[in-house]
Amino acid sequence: MISIPEMTLGSTGKAIPLVGMVTTVYPFAPSETMIDSILTAIELGYRHFDCVAAYLSEKPLGEAIKKAVKLGLIKSRDELFITSKLWCSDAHHDRVLPALQNTLNLKPGNYELPVNKDGHLPIDLGSVWKAMEDFQKLSLTKAIGVSNFSCNKLEELLQTASILPAVNQVKMNPL
Repeated sequence: MISIPEMTLGSTGKAIPLVGMVTTVYPFAPSETMIDSILTAIELGYRHFDCVAAYLSEKPLGEAIKKAVKLGLIKSRDELFITSKLWCSDAHHDRVLPALQNTLNLKPGNYELPVNKDGHLPIDLGSVWKAMEDFQKLSLTKAIGVSNFSCNKLEELLQTASILPAVNQVKMNPL
């Protein structure tokens, strides 16, 4: 099993593995293929999984987690750190909570870090972030963050945020 370095999210005290597995494949793979890939990753030592509702990866992740517990690869869901993304079509104040609630319905347990994806899109960032803060205040997630935000978008967000983003998740591809 590999050893993956972690860091503590200051806002939560929860450790986040610095390397995670993206549970998205293109073209979209059958659920069973994704489940098998996730189980292999858990066997290898991965504990951070990233998913997106729009990529149909949340349900297979939930199924893989249940299987991993049943197979004894992990003792419980609590050993994992799950990141999910709010898709751009849901980046409207009134759509945030239903979209994130739908994500919770697809996976066992709550998740650590929903992120507002791709800050370059024209959205009312303040109202979307407020809705994400409400989601955290309801104790449905341990932290909230952003993904691929520029410095300018982060500065804009920080002007109105009452809860600071725990992370700015930035995609890195070795190829």
